[in-house]
Amino acid sequence: MKLALDGSNTAISDWIIPLNELYISTSWKILLGYSDEELPNKLGTWLKQLHPDDRPILLSALREDLKNKKEIFETTYRLRRKDGSYIWVLGRTRIFYDKNGKPYRLIGTQTDITKRKLLEEMLYEQKESMAHLAHHDTLTQLPNRILLHDRLNQAIQKAKREKKKFAVLFLDLDHFKEINDTLGHDIGDKVLKEVATRFQSVMREEDTLARLGGDEFTIIMENLQDEQDASVLAQKLLHALAEPVVEKENTFYLSCSIGISLYPADGTSVQNLLKNADAAMYKAKEEGRSNFQFYSSEMTTLAFERVVMEASMRAGLKNGEFEVYYQPQLNAKKQKVVGMEALVRWNHPNTGLVFPSKFIPLAESTGFIIELDRYVIKTAMMQISRWYKEGLSPGVLALNLSSRQIRQQDSLEFLTITLAETECKAEWVEFEVTENELMQNMQEAIVVLTKMSKLGIAIAIDDFGTGYSSLSYLKKLPIDKLKIDQSFVQDLPNDAEDAAIIRAIIALAKALHLDLIAEGVEREEQKEFCVQNGCENIQGFYYSKAITKEKMQHILQVGLPDKS
Repeated sequence: MKLALDGSNTAISDWIIPLNELYISTSWKILLGYSDEELPNKLGTWLKQLHPDDRPILLSALREDLKNKKEIFETTYRLRRKDGSYIWVLGRTRIFYDKNGKPYRLIGTQTDITKRKLLEEMLYEQKESMAHLAHHDTLTQLPNRILLHDRLNQAIQKAKREKKKFAVLFLDLDHFKEINDTLGHDIGDKVLKEVATRFQSVMREEDTLARLGGDEFTIIMENLQDEQDASVLAQKLLHALAEPVVEKENTFYLSCSIGISLYPADGTSVQNLLKNADAAMYKAKEEGRSNFQFYSSEMTTLAFERVVMEASMRAGLKNGEFEVYYQPQLNAKKQKVVGMEALVRWNHPNTGLVFPSKFIPLAESTGFIIELDRYVIKTAMMQISRWYKEGLSPGVLALNLSSRQIRQQDSLEFLTITLAETECKAEWVEFEVTENELMQNMQEAIVVLTKMSKLGIAIAIDDFGTGYSSLSYLKKLPIDKLKIDQSFVQDLPNDAEDAAIIRAIIALAKALHLDLIAEGVEREEQKEFCVQNGCENIQGFYYSKAITKEKMQHILQVGLPDKS
């Protein structure tokens, strides 16, 4: 057999399994650039020449075929030549089994298919390149009209299935034609590429930016939490063009007009969503360019009200219009103040007192919440420190901590500096975080809150029981207190389900050695139920609404009226 193998021009191998002997033909060795004497006829020789990435795949496939009693094993793999390069071979192997069904011999041929493989790869790359060209704009490499339509169809199907909303933004550069007409298309193309880069820099990764041709762009903004989030993106896109574009000796001051349509309010088909976004864009042109308009005039009005309010908020913080109020927290058994929650109010010069429900959602969506939170934290820490210095006993200061604040890289540095500057002790402070805020990025929250806890700051879970998280997070987080949400308190003691939930929360807190407080307590019977079931700390209108620092100081000095 060895003479037959050696005399053949085909690369052949013969493996006798019981003897663990492998014969490799001379042509097999020549195929890899070796002489007959250079490679020994051993199984290790064949394994050693196999590409390391192919070895586990090939051996796994062979074991599977042997297990299934296959008679022919066929696969492609790479073998290393003497010069270090690899060739692709097609291996065809005949498997022989003994009368007990055990494989005892494998005779195979190996054919060099490197050229075929290279041709296949070249054809695949050409196919991919053609597909890319067919679906992308050649200048900016952004999706073109064809791919936009496909992704818009997918967005519609996904939104329909998940009952979600999304926005389509149609963007047209203002007076761009003048650049092409005066300086030529080469300069115009470079400006378009810069514009595309700027637009991408202010978008989320999951959103689609497409170029339809000329100076027209379209964006699909999926998973809208609030329709007005589309106006936030529109503002960012307008702002992205605020800085001039410099190309050689030329400086261009650009702007764009943006139209916005919403799914499903403004259309449920690709054609209608694009048509209505385009119509809204022309409305923006009519309004003087460099602005955005919704297809719905009502949405545009809301968007501009939002823009005005954001500007007013930022100006208000600079002008001292925001004020920290304090709502006392009491031990109902001892009738003693044990702490207070710091809450912000906006004293608007024109509209008067504005409550948080009106401006906090906007502050969160625009990022202004970070500045506002830090103002409240610093102001409240200064005040609590002052009360302690005056010999009063304000207890623990509860501060709300937003998920955006948690994600800020300098949040711990800010806290450390603020504690030092205000001479506020860490044990006087407690941060309240809602379950839903935590679930936005649990792992990051665990790291940050653990570091805060190590500073000596207590951590409380606000609105406990209203989120959608697993209770397993209670073990992972450095939690000191649970705050029973007011939604469970408001119908006490008559609602049996709410009563059962509160008893369960109280039992859980005791089992985990956590402090407790009930918020939203407004009536005597609500307070009595909480106290009788083991929750003595109370916050709510029953004792006091949120009040100014002057009124809070009066309570600390003379106490609250006796409610017994």
